[in-house]
Amino acid sequence: MIEIPGNIILVICLLRCLHYFLQSHIRRAQTFWLAGVLIFVTAIRRELNYLPDLFVPNNFTLLSRSYDWWEDMVLTVIYLVVVGLLIHSWRYLWALLKKAPLSLYGSVAVLAVVQYMGENGILFPKDFGVFVEEISETIIYAVALIYLWRLNISDYANQQKEASELHYQTSTR
Repeated sequence: MIEIPGNIILVICLLRCLHYFLQSHIRRAQTFWLAGVLIFVTAIRRELNYLPDLFVPNNFTLLSRSYDWWEDMVLTVIYLVVVGLLIHSWRYLWALLKKAPLSLYGSVAVLAVVQYMGENGILFPKDFGVFVEEISETIIYAVALIYLWRLNISDYANQQKEASELHYQTSTR
């Protein structure tokens, strides 16, 4: 039950990235937001890791490979596609990273460490550690949602257009 708010926040983040993908008119921005959509798809899949146990039989095989093997391969391909998309849109990614406040990075890093400590029972009893892990994850997802919601992508679109025009002007001289 404690995972439900985090899953809802992830779905909203996914929809927000999809909205930005459809709203963007610059190819690199679309590439970046498509990577964001795929990242949230994999995060939702990770959070819903109990679903295959409910729907896929234990002895399931396809082409002599188990469900777990196929799932790992599909997720690996998605991760590789995400890396490729982020490399392709590195300028847009860099513009977003430069504008984010340092406190955002610090708070997410602290929450990630607390989440790891809770998951592995470091400084927390095992039962309470699971609670700490889930609360930390939910707060991280909420921070991502707030950042995505407050983001004004038109600022970055104008910045990209200006950079492209400047590059064109300097390359034609």
